[in-house]
Amino acid sequence: MAPSLEEPVLPTHVPSESLTPLSRRTKTTAETFVPGVTAATPDGPYEHENLLPYFPDVKWPPLEEVPYQDKGFQGHPEFCNLLDAATDVFDHNPKIGTEIHGVNLAHLTDAQKNDLARLVAIRGVVFFRGQADFDIQKQRELGRYLGTLHKHATTSIPRQAGLEDVHVIFTDGNSKDQRAMFTPAFLWHSDVTYELQPLSYTSLRLLSGPPRGGGGDTLWASHYGAYDLLSPQMQKYLESLTALHSADLQADGSRAAGRPLRREPITTEHPLVRTHPVTGWKSLFYSPGFITVIVGIPKTESDAIIRYLSELISTTQEIHARFQWQQYDVAFWDNRVTSHTASYGFAPHRRHAVRVGCHGERPRLDPEGRSQEEDLHERYGLPKINKDGSRQSNYND
Repeated sequence: MAPSLEEPVLPTHVPSESLTPLSRRTKTTAETFVPGVTAATPDGPYEHENLLPYFPDVKWPPLEEVPYQDKGFQGHPEFCNLLDAATDVFDHNPKIGTEIHGVNLAHLTDAQKNDLARLVAIRGVVFFRGQADFDIQKQRELGRYLGTLHKHATTSIPRQAGLEDVHVIFTDGNSKDQRAMFTPAFLWHSDVTYELQPLSYTSLRLLSGPPRGGGGDTLWASHYGAYDLLSPQMQKYLESLTALHSADLQADGSRAAGRPLRREPITTEHPLVRTHPVTGWKSLFYSPGFITVIVGIPKTESDAIIRYLSELISTTQEIHARFQWQQYDVAFWDNRVTSHTASYGFAPHRRHAVRVGCHGERPRLDPEGRSQEEDLHERYGLPKINKDGSRQSNYND
């Protein structure tokens, strides 16, 4: 029917916003959407200026060994104290990553903190959304409950005095793009593995970040899962080896940037496979950015193993969890059994977060330890990985 011959039907009630000119109406997401482009936060007063990065010119003595008792031993096997307050809980995938909703990290009881430690030891990383009450003092308080807080020798600390045990992550539109200077596999790392007692439980809280779809996600890899990918023969071989972890690269970068070293760099020998004291599971203890050489074998062999483990950790998707941050989200991970990497390409957005981590035990391998896969197979009947690569493939996905 021709439009001119059809009598229009007017609604009996016209919403007021439909009469508002487009120029004065807040645009919807669909109206502002540009594929691959997200609007940057406008410049102006910033509420977290006290936590912006600062590089003080101070000198600290070498670290000494400190006592450590893992709070995960005191956690309930079913995490009932922690999960009693949860409104939702789910795994990101079978190997790594759990997300909990409804729990306020600023008001945990000691029993809930113990459950959290136990859950992180098992799942590798645990995520909490929108923790507005969990300020830097609450974050440090929880970290101190779990162990002695680590003070980083080279990276930035907050401008606010008295926060030398807080590590600041900060990038904005003025930061240099350094992606071309590293291979993606090299950027996977466990924090400060060169220390005598590398970190155990570690928390990161995002203060400000790219909007949804703007990038800046973080990925974690399970080193329980990486160990389980190896053949039994390779597992036994790597269990016999140690590696040198060095702080020299970080120190050299600070010197080149004209920044002070608060503590002299060290190189420490650690086992290539370690056992977690709480779970009893074996995991790779491997960090591409800090391991320089494997001890006691030819360099050609050492280089081949380093390349192999770097590829295994960085490219095996089923041992990865990827987290898309929102403001005040918190990730808790166990640095002993995971590695992580930021994802880049989020310029010109600001990405500002604060990290608190505590020292764990000195890495050791318990020959009586088990693999995660073996344990879960016996407990729940989960299938084991078929590690025979000589079979006929029928991959179809």
